[in-house]
Amino acid sequence: MTNFYHRGDLPAGLDLGPSIAVDTETMGLNLHRDRLCVVQLSAGDGNAHIVHFPEPRWDAPVLAGLLADPAVTKLFHFARFDLAMIRRHFGVRCAPVYCTRTASRLVRTNTDHHGLKDLCRELLGVELSKQQQCSDWGAPSLSDEQIAYAASDVLHLHRLRERLDALLAREGRTALARACFDFLPDRAELDLAGWAEEDIFAH
Repeated sequence: MTNFYHRGDLPAGLDLGPSIAVDTETMGLNLHRDRLCVVQLSAGDGNAHIVHFPEPRWDAPVLAGLLADPAVTKLFHFARFDLAMIRRHFGVRCAPVYCTRTASRLVRTNTDHHGLKDLCRELLGVELSKQQQCSDWGAPSLSDEQIAYAASDVLHLHRLRERLDALLAREGRTALARACFDFLPDRAELDLAGWAEEDIFAH
């Protein structure tokens, strides 16, 4: 089931459990130019919750509080971008986090295919459609196809985490992955502060 909140917020008292899958849809990939349009979530129970922001207003205190809750782990695919967008638009530090793309890059060194579509196909046997990826997420209303696409981006992250955790444990990289996940909110802060392209750890 997909719950759609247009120009709204999550309902007060909504309990999504100790870990939630999170994704965002934006007008583009430029952190300083493009705005946040959609935040989608799932508790891993087959249900998705989609909050749509057709105008540049992000007064969603329930959603912002959930994203900032230190007792809830947020699962992302490519968390670095989503965390920066969340920080910029809601003003909250989203932590703790888990990133399936980061985990894949750490443990699936036999391939350079780490996209969500690749992971779902190769680890779960699920084929995702990406036809709506570049559609207009800032439109006054979203199509059924857009809503279905947004939901699909969070419905599989819990299962991916299970598969990736097993691979990380097998390769002895669980602690390293955890350290990377813990750094991701700070990596997002560096991106927003102007160090998106520069490797500050380089000589």
